[in-house]
Amino acid sequence: MNDPLSPGQLEAIRRLDTCTVANAIETFGVRLRNEGYMDDTVRCLLPDFQPMLGYAATVTIRGSSPPTDDGMFPERTDLWDYLLTVPAPRVLVVQDVASRPGFGALIGVVHMNILRALHCVGVVTNGTARSLPAAENVGLHVFASGLAVSRAYLHIVGMGAPVEVGGLKIRPGELLHGDIHGVQSVPLQIAARIPAVAAAIAEKEQELIALCHSPGFTLEQLRAAINKEPVHPIGGSMLQW
Repeated sequence: MNDPLSPGQLEAIRRLDTCTVANAIETFGVRLRNEGYMDDTVRCLLPDFQPMLGYAATVTIRGSSPPTDDGMFPERTDLWDYLLTVPAPRVLVVQDVASRPGFGALIGVVHMNILRALHCVGVVTNGTARSLPAAENVGLHVFASGLAVSRAYLHIVGMGAPVEVGGLKIRPGELLHGDIHGVQSVPLQIAARIPAVAAAIAEKEQELIALCHSPGFTLEQLRAAINKEPVHPIGGSMLQW
């Protein structure tokens, strides 16, 4: 994994919306435009929150059915130790591999408070969440397929390995950015340069928007403005429709 970004660099990326971050990433040509983000099966459940940014700590869970013996699944308190091996801020990424993913929710009120104490800023899962008001109260982002009433028999079966959530493969330590639009990964090799590129894109967009609202707007002016649009030196258009 690349060295963690400084707090200032992280904050400069975090305050951008996901669409702006995605547009900036496109200009670097490091991945295809249809890669690097989760599909709409993973939804932002707290849309009034500001954007989320953190390093992925990955776990897999299952437990839509009870254990086959008379006991209960053990509480995996080693999760807390594992979380501390990932740089802060942290995002817990949970792949539900149960036969009925989402039938129960792993993270509840107590877990949410523990996660915040361990500098986790969010939970992202293909499963479900519950106790949503508690997450809102403690400032924990929640991205999930929906809500559930019960925890069922969910238990952790793996930690620190690659997972797939919402069609996106995520490795431990990857930088994740999310807001009302969804969740995407941010390539660490270009992350520090994203804010500057985002600002340049925004400036060009505002020029075009202002032109569209000008009294003398013509298509000829619009085409001329677009033809002047610069190209990022690393590859790709600066203009994002």
